[in-house]
Amino acid sequence: MSEQSKPFVVTDRRKFTMDGELRPDADPSPEREERVSTPPEPATPPAQPQPAASAPEAAPNQELPAPPTAEENDQARRAYEMTADRLDTAIRSANPGMDHPPAMNFEQLVQSVYMTAMMQLGAATHEGQQPQVDILGARQSVDMLGVLEEKTKGNLTPEESRLLDSALFELRMAFLEITQALARSAAAKAPAGARPGPAGPSIVR
Repeated sequence: MSEQSKPFVVTDRRKFTMDGELRPDADPSPEREERVSTPPEPATPPAQPQPAASAPEAAPNQELPAPPTAEENDQARRAYEMTADRLDTAIRSANPGMDHPPAMNFEQLVQSVYMTAMMQLGAATHEGQQPQVDILGARQSVDMLGVLEEKTKGNLTPEESRLLDSALFELRMAFLEITQALARSAAAKAPAGARPGPAGPSIVR
């Protein structure tokens, strides 16, 4: 009989009926492993811990935003100057005879920080009132001028350098005077029952 003329035979190899009972004509031999289970997958090696370098490296400090372009800086400067001019015009219109405010320069910058520090050291106290001293704020103002001195070294005119040196000298001497007065006031109040000393400056913070 040729290969093509052989009859096609279907063999029921199920061991159990639909009711779950063992079929009487079932093959008692155990089924091959490949018929009852899927081929085992290749063994997977245990997961290795990922090194820290595989993660995206974080910057040690928070990244700063990209600086503005030259065009953006120029646009911001021109818009600021136009707005400031309109503000000056409105102020002079509301206050006839008022002079145009002077342009900011290095001298005014030093004088502004100087006056702020002197007020923090109690220089603006009215006569008869106890000075109110912001000693920490005064220290920051003096240090601010110190940073300005360091960063502008070699880039100042003789007049600007002399102004900055004088402002720093006066503020540092005033700072020492106030801190010594505070120390004397605290020492006078320390002993119990001792006669209170003269009222000294009080610390704001």
